[in-house]
Amino acid sequence: MAVHRYADLTWEDMRDLRTASSVAILPVGALEAHGPHLPLGTDVIIAEAMATAGAARLAAAGREVVVLPALAYTAAPFAEGFPGTLSLPKETVAQLIAGIAGGLAQAGVSCLAIANAHFDPEHLAALALAMAQVAERGVGMRVVHPNLTRRELAGRLTEEFQSGACHAGRYETSIVMAAAPSQVRGDRCQDLPEVPVSLSEAIRSGTRSFEEAGGARAYFGDPATASAEEGQGTIDVLGQILAEAILDDTP
Repeated sequence: MAVHRYADLTWEDMRDLRTASSVAILPVGALEAHGPHLPLGTDVIIAEAMATAGAARLAAAGREVVVLPALAYTAAPFAEGFPGTLSLPKETVAQLIAGIAGGLAQAGVSCLAIANAHFDPEHLAALALAMAQVAERGVGMRVVHPNLTRRELAGRLTEEFQSGACHAGRYETSIVMAAAPSQVRGDRCQDLPEVPVSLSEAIRSGTRSFEEAGGARAYFGDPATASAEEGQGTIDVLGQILAEAILDDTP
């Protein structure tokens, strides 16, 4: 089977793609501060890389796959104190994703998979709310979201990701180096000191912003040690996780 870019298809192409095994992948990120060395759209770059890698695996497994344009606008309150961050209410995001799912169901798509690279608690709540809304509406659409913050999935990713000190650090910088190297400000990255603060632990303790958590420049982790090689390896794992979640018979 093939991988298709949704926005490039005609309506007749979509009509002809109607199969019981069809899957649409929605890359989801945010527009928010990612240190002095990565672009505001870092999460979108990572989500698109995950979607592309997962789609290739699904096509090889015999599934018809379309990759949707990325959703870049979502809840990002942790980074609201930094210029450039755009944050929406979680209810707005949930309604948008539920609406996308409904439209895809009408077009004959059987599964919507969310390739997510943004882990703000409000955003994760928006995804959960969207999935609940789709289920309540009974549109006949299966929605899959492999939540990378869950221990069993996080354990398959890098040591820095597992530590929670991974916003614009080595983990994310490595992926952007592999997927969009021109977007990394290397001259700024090389001299950045490590910020060994776990965002996951800060969130559990009640912290509400990057500044409160100790990220004065909107990054956590060790971006100076990033490499494209590590990034490509991580993209491969992300694609595998996404494909497995879709191919699993369990909703």
